[in-house]
Parts: sequence; C-alpha cells; structure tokens
Amino acid sequence: MNKLKLWVLGVVALLFAGCAAPQNISYFQDSEDGTAFQIAQNLDIRLREGDKLSIVVHSRDPQLSQMFNLPVASQRIGYTTMANSSQQMSAYTVDSEGKIDFPNLGELFVLGKTREEVIDLVKNKLVESDLLKDPVVIVEFDNMYINVLGEVNSPGRYALTREHLSVLDALGMAGDLTIQGERQIVKVIRKEGDQRVVHRIDLTRMNDVVNSPAYYLQQEDVVYVDPNEYRKRQTTVNGNNMRSTSFYISLASLLTSVAVLLFK
Repeated sequence: MNKLKLWVLGVVALLFAGCAAPQNISYFQDSEDGTAFQIAQNLDIRLREGDKLSIVVHSRDPQLSQMFNLPVASQRIGYTTMANSSQQMSAYTVDSEGKIDFPNLGELFVLGKTREEVIDLVKNKLVESDLLKDPVVIVEFDNMYINVLGEVNSPGRYALTREHLSVLDALGMAGDLTIQGERQIVKVIRKEGDQRVVHRIDLTRMNDVVNSPAYYLQQEDVVYVDPNEYRKRQTTVNGNNMRSTSFYISLASLLTSVAVLLFK
C-alpha cells in the first residue's frame, strides 16, 4: 500500500510540474528601484551607399539660399508641406563612390559620415566658397528603415525616423512581444560590410540589453523575436495537447488506475 501511495504522489508531482507557471516572462529581472545601467555604446548612424538624405540651406537672404536647395525638398523639412505627396521624395542619394551632387558645390563625399558631420561639411563648403556667410543647414535622413519580425504584435517595416533609436523603441513600435515571444532570444541582424552579423539580446536582463552593440539600431537592421517552446509545439500535431492540464489529469488518472490494478 505504501508503494501505491508513493506512486500516486509521484504522479501528482508530475501533474504540478506540467502546470507550473512559465518563467522568464517579465523584462529586466535584474533591475530594482534605483538601479543604474551604463549604456556601453552610443553609435551614430553613418551613411551607406544608396542611403537618401534631405539637405536644406537657409540664410538671411531666402533667394540666395534657394540656389542651394533642390526643388520641393526645400518645402519639406520643418516648413510648408507640398500638396502633392509624390513630390516629397526629392532627396540626395549616396552613389557608389560615396558622393552626392550638391547644387553649386558639386560632388561632396559623405559616405560613412554622420548627420552632424554632413551639416558641418556643407556649412564649411558654403562659407569657404564665400557663397553664404551665415548658412543654416538642416539635414534629415530619408528612406531609412528597420524590420521587426517574429513574435511581435505588429511585425513590419518601420521608418528610422531619428538617431539613437533603441531596440526597445523598435519593439514598442511593433506593439511589444506577444505572450509566445521568447524574451531571452531577441536577435538583431545587422549588415556589416558584406556580412550579416547576428547580435542576441536577453530582455530579461537589463544589463544584457544596454550593453549589447545592437542596443541602438542602424539602417537595414532586422529585429527578430524567437517563438517560445509553446509556440513551436503549435506547429506539430497535438504538440501542446501533450502539455495541457487536461492531458496530465487524464494521465494521472490512467496511471493511478493501472497502479491500483497492479498492486491488487
């Protein structure tokens, strides 16, 4: 009879193990009130071949500064928007040699430069050429995107509208992870030269997030959230039925019945 009790207790323990609450659902489990984490890297977005950017020049003489602006583009950034949205695509494209063709200044090499460095470059060229004495240069990235895929509520392509957009910002734009998303396996796939480099981030550890080289996103980054084990089992026949509470109850009942018959 004692053996039967041990058998039943073992089955009950198995039942509770199967129904245990999932772990690692909460983000930033290593953080407490007042905890400070140092961000390891603060990478600026640098221009690559094929990137687009809008450059607008202003000065005290509007007619003179208009000579250095593309048509339509001068009406885009922070000022009046043109009625025809199809015209709003005017922008400079970085060519295969890393240059853009700027009005009245000719070719400017911008490959690998940050937005601030492009501003300084254009401003200095205008002053050195004695074309404008007091130029105000506005530079904005155009047509830069990231992709957020996998177990998020709104996967898709999102515009990289500003510098220092973090992986947390991107996940927020995509509506956060689904409950089936694996918090410990978020991948950022980044183009580095001719290669694609994968950076893995564990959202349950704040220290791991902020110290990742992929904390701040770059153009063409792909953020991918792995499915958890439950989600993976949904792709197989009866995959999650084998782990359900009703399954364990039925199994416990069957094993108990078998045990009773054997010991009798």
